[in-house]
Amino acid sequence: MTFRIAILGASGYTGAELVRLIAGHPQMRITALSADRKAGMAMADVFPFLRHLDLPRLVKIDEIDFTQIDLCFCALPHATSQAVISQLPRDLKIVDLSADFRLRDPAEYEKWYGQPHAALDLQKEAVYGLTEFYRDEIRNGRLIAGTGCNAATGQYALRPLIQAGVIDLDEIVIDLKAGVSGAGRSLKENLLHAELSGGTHAYSAGGKHRHLGEFDQEFSKIAGRPVLVQFTPHLLPMNRGILATTYVRGDAKVVHQTLAATYRDEPFLQVLPFGSLPSTRDIAGSNQCHIGVTADRIAGRAVVVAVLDNLTKGSSGQALQNANLTLGLDETAGLTMAPIFP
Repeated sequence: MTFRIAILGASGYTGAELVRLIAGHPQMRITALSADRKAGMAMADVFPFLRHLDLPRLVKIDEIDFTQIDLCFCALPHATSQAVISQLPRDLKIVDLSADFRLRDPAEYEKWYGQPHAALDLQKEAVYGLTEFYRDEIRNGRLIAGTGCNAATGQYALRPLIQAGVIDLDEIVIDLKAGVSGAGRSLKENLLHAELSGGTHAYSAGGKHRHLGEFDQEFSKIAGRPVLVQFTPHLLPMNRGILATTYVRGDAKVVHQTLAATYRDEPFLQVLPFGSLPSTRDIAGSNQCHIGVTADRIAGRAVVVAVLDNLTKGSSGQALQNANLTLGLDETAGLTMAPIFP
């Protein structure tokens, strides 16, 4: 069976990444692509690297006949998805890549995103889309809420450790570096090549980054008590990739053993030998996440480093992984490509 797919917001980076991935999927066919300002254009004119594919032209969302769609990816800006999804058929399967349905508590959504949630009935229905930890819910879900790319990276490093009780919950520091594509495709002065290249900087420091809402929600749920991590992201002058260096109090060998045992059978999560640390160059363009652990020079402390591609495993690849599950397909379908190197 071939499933008919729509991608809303196909003119952005995550939309284009979805097209790239689905083009190699054995059981999916893209039948509708939407854009706002670029409606009416051919996808090849927006993204020449997709020129070889036979794709439908970009249209406005209200031009799509959703009765002819089996699953819809929403790669729309935050606060836009909830309004759009509210108008879609209630039996349509949806994988949302925005932040609109990630937080279960409406008060937490308003706290982190600065406005009340406009689709509370849908928010109650949404399943959090960190695939490896919510498989059963995703299989049975209709609306899947993709995680933040930074939030996914930090969670892969820490969730098993919190669950197993092998680290001090009050001493967790996440120092994260992210590529510029994580900021989206819209024009921003601070993302101009002349202002970004040749340097790096921290942003949203001191507990201001919105992905902290996901860390608070998920880590506290696992621990059964409030868990507040220190988290500082940095913007690097590279196109793709996230590297999260996490500092924890706990026995480094036990930390490594816990992660290795948790992810032993996971197709997209690779724990390196103890003492080896991963690089973003080894996962670029793939749905892989690599994790390394080493001991700190201070006894009783460990360093955990996790890397993934923010556009693939951190967003569109994760979305496709979740779509496979909710459609009853092989979870790895369309996602087994090797990383791009060099």
